[in-house]
Amino acid sequence: MHASSYKNMKRFIDKYLHAAKLANASVLDIGSQDFNGSYKPLFEGYDYKGLDICQGSNVDIVVSDIYHWASVGSSSIDVVVSGQAFEHIEFFWLIMREVTRVLKANGLCCIVVPSAGPRHSTSDGKDCWRFLPDGLEAMAHWASLEVLESYIGWEVISNAEDDQWKDAVLICQKPKSGIL
Repeated sequence: MHASSYKNMKRFIDKYLHAAKLANASVLDIGSQDFNGSYKPLFEGYDYKGLDICQGSNVDIVVSDIYHWASVGSSSIDVVVSGQAFEHIEFFWLIMREVTRVLKANGLCCIVVPSAGPRHSTSDGKDCWRFLPDGLEAMAHWASLEVLESYIGWEVISNAEDDQWKDAVLICQKPKSGIL
């Protein structure tokens, strides 16, 4: 977890979760395994659960298929977050359909992904994508989610390691209609 990713998630919490008075909300973190830090400390006071494809630190729910989360009920989650995972997932847009399915009506989603940076891989060796705001918005629209905000963090953080990623951020919401 690099500093800029953590900063972007904290910004989401401060701007959206606190404003919506979502204290004690259920939070599902996709790709939550703690390799070098996690968002979990940011969600103290929330019902935080980490979801991943294998057991590990900060993983509460293990799914055998990253594209189908049978163990997570439909319309059961208030907030879905993910950081530095979607670039490693071959068909990331399919996961957004699961995000829509598990979110409650008016539920919020925040995705943080790199828009730049060198190839890096997880245990499966995949590093498939880099993202721009337009692509993130298209992904949200495809999954019938309303875009609240998308941006790239172009600012210089504090060191070259963090600056190289230029995080792209998507913040979206499931409509009141409760589609899917």
